[in-house]
Amino acid sequence: MRTTVDVEFGVRVTKPGLAAISVTAVRADSGELEVSDAGAARTAEFEHGTRAEVYDFAEGEHRITYHGERVLHRATAEPVTLADVARYTRPSRYCPSDRMGGLLPSDLDGQASPRVKVQTIVDHVHRSLAYVVGSGAPTHDAIDTVLAGEGVCRDFAHVCIALCRIVDVPARYTSVYAPGLQPMDFHAVFEAGIDGRWYVFDATRLAPRQTMLRIATGRDAADTPFLATLGCELDFLGATVFATTDAPLPRDDGHAPVALA
Repeated sequence: MRTTVDVEFGVRVTKPGLAAISVTAVRADSGELEVSDAGAARTAEFEHGTRAEVYDFAEGEHRITYHGERVLHRATAEPVTLADVARYTRPSRYCPSDRMGGLLPSDLDGQASPRVKVQTIVDHVHRSLAYVVGSGAPTHDAIDTVLAGEGVCRDFAHVCIALCRIVDVPARYTSVYAPGLQPMDFHAVFEAGIDGRWYVFDATRLAPRQTMLRIATGRDAADTPFLATLGCELDFLGATVFATTDAPLPRDDGHAPVALA
């Protein structure tokens, strides 16, 4: 199965300077990022294949496009390192797990296996939160989402991550392209460390995990923006995202362990 990704968005720069763009699919077979009226990019490499292209933007409007393709093969789950355990069990900006102990699901068995704990958390978040397009705010953390009772994909991921960290299961935030997602956009899921390997989960259940493509990975959304200013000032003019496959999408019951492609 081949996955094809096309992204386009615009910005209006009001103060010249640097900005970082992170839309390249990890391990893409082919890909091309183009930015109008900007010089050559400098690439910043991060963990887990995450990368950002840094441009020096002049004042004015700019158009950014990305086209990428990747043939999907059976994925092998990445190992969880000791550094991963140390990093991804800590509280973070949008996942304040140290303040959420009282929000664990009532049916969570503290003596259960990590896999059962994670699935209990995912099922609980899926049942208890409403997915509402346009809800939430960029400053909302997992506590805000629980209190509101609704959110979008990043909010679902943040709540799951925080709850997993409370019970000492490493959990990390991952931005992805998700064929089948409706409405189509950048998507957010999370990965949990189970039996020494990373497996992907999505409490929204809006797209099959088997065909998702990783873009960026971090502690939470603060580590994975697709656009970040590094000195310039700009207005975001909107984006379109398309992620498709050349074969029927697989069925995903939300429970089988899946490694991110």
